[in-house]
Amino acid sequence: MNVLILGGTSEASALAAALAERGIPALFSYAGRVAIPKTQPLPTRVGGFGGVEGLTAFVADNRITHLVDATHPFAEQMSCHAIAAAQRSGIPCLALTRPPWQPQAGDRWQRVAGVEAAVEALSGPAERILLAIGRQQLAAFAAQPQHHYLLRLVDAPAVPPPLPHHRVILERGPFTLDGDLALLREHGIERVVCKNAGGAGAIAKLSAARRLGLPVVMIERPALPSRQEVHAVEAVLSWLCHTSAPDTERGV
Repeated sequence: MNVLILGGTSEASALAAALAERGIPALFSYAGRVAIPKTQPLPTRVGGFGGVEGLTAFVADNRITHLVDATHPFAEQMSCHAIAAAQRSGIPCLALTRPPWQPQAGDRWQRVAGVEAAVEALSGPAERILLAIGRQQLAAFAAQPQHHYLLRLVDAPAVPPPLPHHRVILERGPFTLDGDLALLREHGIERVVCKNAGGAGAIAKLSAARRLGLPVVMIERPALPSRQEVHAVEAVLSWLCHTSAPDTERGV
């Protein structure tokens, strides 16, 4: 067995720890979006693969037997490449994902299908907005320049975003309810824009928005090709055990 983990999430790190503890051979791959990624207890690589062809070649060159996609729920391209490369390579592929957040009583969510729809949802008078979507798609919100945007990022953007009125704060989760309540109050936030990433690390802003009665523009996850998904490390370990059984044990 030789497992390739496409990582970058807390779930990926938890899986890496579990495999290392059990002595299961595995390789951890970061996309390279963060300047200083978390150290893993497994051999680690950083960077892209060069599309489906490159990932397929990497799987063959490194004798990968199992592929686990534990990337961010919005890493659409990488997830699609993982599905296609696994199919071409003839190896099993599993997604370790977080269940999406669900609205609760008191939430004021406006669900939108993507970043473009989120930008459109902000048409109207100027507001103070917490824009918690990462740094890659900030430029799209230049189409709504009337707002003051508070940008919470892990790393400072290499180029200042083209937003006339904005402020950047550098913080890495997990975040707390008290901390996010203080953040929203201190900056006079009137609306929150975020992606439905799921998980516990960034849910505090939604709880804080609910407490303060603030509207939330919730960007829903992209649609992906059909794939097998689980939500727990234990389920991945069970899957590895099952799919690594000899062919005769699996009735082949």
